[in-house]
Amino acid sequence: MINITRVPILRYTLRTFSAMRTAIRPRTEPSSFTFKTAVLLLVKTTRKIVNMAILNVIRRIRDLLLVKVLYRRYSIAAGFHAGLRVRIWGRDKVVIGRNFYIGRDSFIEADVMIGDNVMFGNRVAIIGRYDHHYQLPGVPMRLAPQIRDPNYKWKGLGMITTIENDVWVGYGSTVMGGITIGEGSIIGAGSLVTKDVEPYSIYAGVPARKVRDRFDNPQDLQTHLKLVQSKYYGKL
Repeated sequence: MINITRVPILRYTLRTFSAMRTAIRPRTEPSSFTFKTAVLLLVKTTRKIVNMAILNVIRRIRDLLLVKVLYRRYSIAAGFHAGLRVRIWGRDKVVIGRNFYIGRDSFIEADVMIGDNVMFGNRVAIIGRYDHHYQLPGVPMRLAPQIRDPNYKWKGLGMITTIENDVWVGYGSTVMGGITIGEGSIIGAGSLVTKDVEPYSIYAGVPARKVRDRFDNPQDLQTHLKLVQSKYYGKL
């Protein structure tokens, strides 16, 4: 059961109604909180609730349109949310799991497989390593075949970036194509990920290196792995 006193908007509404009852109830002492003030607070609170509900509906409709229309050729599970100015493209495969969140101004421009409950901060990018054929004799790189071309036959084809479940990629990070970010890991803001990331680890820097384990206590890690039914339970 939801404890409504822990929900800010509902808690504020309860406080308003309480104030109204106090204003209406006869009192021996004069009160500065009048019935008119209580009504104004109630109207203000109701307006906030309505505005939040409208914004949530608009956001859900937008996310649904992105999944069903703009990104319809990709496999995207339920719970998808994208911020403003997000772009997603993959030549052959884009698979995104449940409850994926990608912040504004982020880009996916590579074949990817993303697990469940993954979140990207703002300005995160997944990019390919060989987007242009830069070793073609006599051809400037600007004019060389690129991986988006149907007849592209150079490096990078079939290269898939894998991001496992429960990964958090911080603000402004760049992930190079073809690597794997292990389950439960965190990528610090502004990092450049060029190699595989161990599961349940925190990486940061340029290039990104392991800073420490995600869990300080190994027992907490094993408890977590068991509760989430992780494939790494008993292996880490």
